[in-house]
Amino acid sequence: MQIANAGTTFASIRLRLLGWAARRFAGKAGEVSVSGTLSKLPDSSLFPLFRTGLDPVAEVGNLREQSPVSRLPVPLGIRAWLVTGYEPVRSVLGSPDGFSNDFGGFAAQIGLTAAEEPGGLGMTDPPMHTRLRRLVTPEFTMRRLARLQPRIDTIVNDRLEAMARIDGPVDLLQEFALPVPALTICELLGVPYADRAIVQEFSAARFDLGGGGAYAPLDAINESRAYLRGLVADQRRNPGDGLIGSLIRDHGDELDDRELTGLADGVLTGGLETSASMLALGALVLMTQPELADPLRSGEPADALVEELLRYLTVVQVAFPRFAVRDLEIAGVPIRAGDVIMCSLSAADRDGVLGPGMDRIEVGRPTSRSHLAFGHGLHRCVGAELARMELRTAYPALVRRFPAMRPAIDPATIPTRRASIVFGLDALPVTLEPSKPDD
Repeated sequence: MQIANAGTTFASIRLRLLGWAARRFAGKAGEVSVSGTLSKLPDSSLFPLFRTGLDPVAEVGNLREQSPVSRLPVPLGIRAWLVTGYEPVRSVLGSPDGFSNDFGGFAAQIGLTAAEEPGGLGMTDPPMHTRLRRLVTPEFTMRRLARLQPRIDTIVNDRLEAMARIDGPVDLLQEFALPVPALTICELLGVPYADRAIVQEFSAARFDLGGGGAYAPLDAINESRAYLRGLVADQRRNPGDGLIGSLIRDHGDELDDRELTGLADGVLTGGLETSASMLALGALVLMTQPELADPLRSGEPADALVEELLRYLTVVQVAFPRFAVRDLEIAGVPIRAGDVIMCSLSAADRDGVLGPGMDRIEVGRPTSRSHLAFGHGLHRCVGAELARMELRTAYPALVRRFPAMRPAIDPATIPTRRASIVFGLDALPVTLEPSKPDD
């Protein structure tokens, strides 16, 4: 789970950046629809976001082996670099003195207003990042998160029972993978029960680039942020038991409403899309490689499987962009001050320096290095443990409740996102053959 930022959501930045790039690249002014945006950008700029099945495209792996720091052919005169090797990626992510996450200088160029300008955790530097992270981190310790485990158990079981009542194929993404993290985050934030259905709807719509829902993505972002602003105002008067109320009680004088809203929006954004993608993709892996699910059915802990799936899938394909603060080198390659650095986490997590056979799943494989699915360094995902809790709960419960579950269509035809910072599925139709209640 990636906590996005306190000024705007990563989804909003992504959509605006792509829209701005499309307008510039096409030589047109005015609005450009999101659906037409990707078609305006050349594949040579987007290939780090492409996959062949569940694997990064071969071009990414070839670059990692031959030129792990290489120019990314981005239009508009932007000097951008793609870093694909594990050690170079880890070095960049762990060097806040050489690389900045502050997106503010670029924000004005892509049409963000002062109110929307990115900030907070994902796209700010110390001292602001240090201050906000210090306030939020205690809420994501295992001790504090343990209180959510009973609710996660209930949410997972409720969704499984709801799926069992559906006749015919079930879309596992909509019925399970999205609701589990969305409802968990509502519990974490302290969203009132009466409001959780609409928050879940906004949460799903903000990532629906196909526009199939009731809200367009930017409309959903604006609506959800407006809701969260109201929730923050309500909890200023009467703090609840969730994250927002806790931050107000403990640090209310240190955080203004805009920062609180941004932090809450970051939790909602970062915790939903990444966890939903992991749940859906991990379920697909368990169906197509059933030998991985057998130990879960027999009661073995899911910890090792979860870590290997996190590495193998690495759904956050690239880290937040970094900007070189001075002339420097990455793995011997000269970089100019102001250059944009894109770190491919998916490529780094398949690097042979982690061990042999990294393009396949091997649960419990020995390695002395940690995967980068949650990032690394100062901006490592603060919500990593919550994501692990959801996955460790959901996978075993799913394969035990529906041991004969299988894709309802050819797995090769299951729709995946073509070019998305967070890799995922557009749908996951499955056929359920539930076990008997007393099994």
